[in-house]
Amino acid sequence: MSDKSSQPVFTLYGIKNCDTIKKARRWLEEQEVAYLFHDYRVDGLDAVLLQSFIDKLGWEPLINTRGTTWRKLSDQQRATINNAESAKTLMLEQPAIIKRPLLISAKGNCLLGYKADEYQQFFAEAH
Repeated sequence: MSDKSSQPVFTLYGIKNCDTIKKARRWLEEQEVAYLFHDYRVDGLDAVLLQSFIDKLGWEPLINTRGTTWRKLSDQQRATINNAESAKTLMLEQPAIIKRPLLISAKGNCLLGYKADEYQQFFAEAH
């Protein structure tokens, strides 16, 4: 007898105290979706993992330009974030600047951000 729910096939990346992360986690738990939570502040973020995100999504969508971390940067700092390398450096230095949540399936399918209807569709297509 095998229990499919014992092996999470989804990983949710983000920061534990983020309100959007809390909404996404609540949705996943209500839907009884088994997932792993990777907290950038607790579990870290290395260049290889970040590069895999950039390869899947591009660097532009990953930068949360609406968040506090971005707004705290000077205009000069923001102006230097104009390519994958500069964006990657910034995201490694300040993981809170990465848009969240980022949900990735074991098959490599990604969903960035949280909207209940998008999660519904993502999981409908994943099965």
